Amino acid sequence: MADVAHAKPHHDYHLVNPSPWPAIGAVSAFISAFGLILWMHQIVGYAPFLLGAGTIGIFYTMIGWWRDVIHEAEEGDHSRVVQISHRYGMILFIASEVMFFVAWFWAYFNTALFPDQFQDVARIAFTGGVWPPKGIQTFDPWHFPLLNTLILLTSGTTVTWAHHALLENDRKGLIWGLVLTIALGLSFTCVQAWEYGHALFHYSGNIYGATFFMATGFHGAHVIIGSIFLTVCLFRALAGQFTPTQHLGFEFAAWYWHFVDVVWLFLFACIYVWGQGPAGG
Repeated sequence: MADVAHAKPHHDYHLVNPSPWPAIGAVSAFISAFGLILWMHQIVGYAPFLLGAGTIGIFYTMIGWWRDVIHEAEEGDHSRVVQISHRYGMILFIASEVMFFVAWFWAYFNTALFPDQFQDVARIAFTGGVWPPKGIQTFDPWHFPLLNTLILLTSGTTVTWAHHALLENDRKGLIWGLVLTIALGLSFTCVQAWEYGHALFHYSGNIYGATFFMATGFHGAHVIIGSIFLTVCLFRALAGQFTPTQHLGFEFAAWYWHFVDVVWLFLFACIYVWGQGPAGG
């Protein structure tokens, strides 16, 4: 017992055990990206298998890493000092995601604001000197895009309801709030998939389609990731792992979901409404 007592660190910090997940996640992400690039360029026939293998590796990493972090939390390794570090880490992660989307907005506005800037021959050839480019029929923002906006805004209220229910130790409210938020997130994904399937422009061959699908597509990917994050929280809530004073995992999921909501508001206002142009509808 004396050896065990001396072996346990006498401080508030948590020394993470050696973990394979950073390496496995990095390799899986590289394989999936490599397969996706080959598939998009139609270079080799087995590119979809590389993409699939990398994606499976990413999901395996998520499952294993989540399991280990949950185990650490249940063991009491996440002291108040460690939780503060986790909060700073999540804030920095969301800040990096903000800059990620700033890049896509920059790419969009770089052409949209100045389609004929300085009589750039290449730019005019891509846009026809106007925005949206000639021949592009954009979406009506007051149809399915507005529906998706209402869906996401409603999901923001349900996840907030779940958070307040948890603080009040209302297990039923927590679970139903999470269920409704996940259902709304899946509804958003289905509506966006339908929208993509009925788009009258394509990803390739025009600058509008490239910037539109990259910006909204990456947001859709974040909605899917957020839905998975909330689903994990739902299972943890059903298992009774959250308490009013110990629920950092759920709090981070709520932060992430609100970030997804705010990004969509900018996408809806800038790309769908402002970017509709006279050729919209």
